[in-house]
Amino acid sequence: MKDVYDGTVRYMQILDENGNMDESLRPKEITDVKLVELYKAMSFARALDAKALSLQRQGRAVTYAPILGEEATQIGTAAAMRPNDVFVPNFRQHGVYLYRKASLESIMLYWRGYEESLKDIKSINAFPVAVPVSTQMPHAAGAAYAQKYKKTGNAVIAYVGDGGTSEGDFYESINFAGVLKLPLVTIIENNQWAISVPREWQSAAQTLAQKAIAAGIPGIQVDGNDVVAVYAATRDSVIGAKDGPSVVECITYRMSMHTTADDPEKYRPDSLVEAWKPKDPLLRVRTYLARKGLWDDKKESAMSEEHLSIIDEAVARAEEFKPDPRSMFENVYSTMPQVLKDEEEEAVAEGFWQGEVSK
Repeated sequence: MKDVYDGTVRYMQILDENGNMDESLRPKEITDVKLVELYKAMSFARALDAKALSLQRQGRAVTYAPILGEEATQIGTAAAMRPNDVFVPNFRQHGVYLYRKASLESIMLYWRGYEESLKDIKSINAFPVAVPVSTQMPHAAGAAYAQKYKKTGNAVIAYVGDGGTSEGDFYESINFAGVLKLPLVTIIENNQWAISVPREWQSAAQTLAQKAIAAGIPGIQVDGNDVVAVYAATRDSVIGAKDGPSVVECITYRMSMHTTADDPEKYRPDSLVEAWKPKDPLLRVRTYLARKGLWDDKKESAMSEEHLSIIDEAVARAEEFKPDPRSMFENVYSTMPQVLKDEEEEAVAEGFWQGEVSK
């Protein structure tokens, strides 16, 4: 008998919950000025999250998936992407869309249920929102194959939740990427809950990052509420994608509900949420910046007012939007098949859109 494999998974934290920075691990590009930028981006994502949740409760938006508590995972990974890298989300990466410069109005249009919301994502090399769990992963692997085939030098960054790692789509994709050494970086946004199913019911594995070992690729676990560590781990994976895929597990927490169709009070005690509040991703950055004299209550107030103003203007534009009913046909295939053309012509002839389409 002999050992044939001995693997480990490393955990990284650079900025802890008390605002202390490990300077030996801090990426040189994450200067204090850059950290202020990342803090503003996380704060903007949180402000938008609160607004979208409010709009849904007022009947002015469709079912919404909050990101409260997960801002560092999203902004940290987004900041590490290069402009030409490809972004493949699931249904909770609003912060990544924002940082990648997706139109705020288009984001609001999505949460109002309009197909036209997806029109500008090609300009930021993004895939559309994927609601079915983990089905985006084979698409991401395919996109990574295309990048390698075309020799673009770009990486594909795909997101999956802790629940998504229990799906075959997840393993099949990282296994495929591992065999072919594709430039696929898989971000596991481990927020500890797959709707009402806790992390410990998802897998007996000590970490989710170690699932990378079965695919023969590198995996690392990071403090997902530490935007600096998330950035560093993602940056290293993106740079290393030229040699093959990797997995980054971000340990964070879903402070709100899974979606607005969910009531977490039915399955999650408040004590679990309270235990995570001191680990808030925004709080630790604000503590660090305040200690360095770079942030104060006055700046916080001015930033909040600016964010609310920008969001309110985008909401107003989104609510004035007049959709084109043909979009429900034209955004299904890259080349519309004849059967769908026939349906579109029939629908238009019947004036199917509240009488607004002429025969």
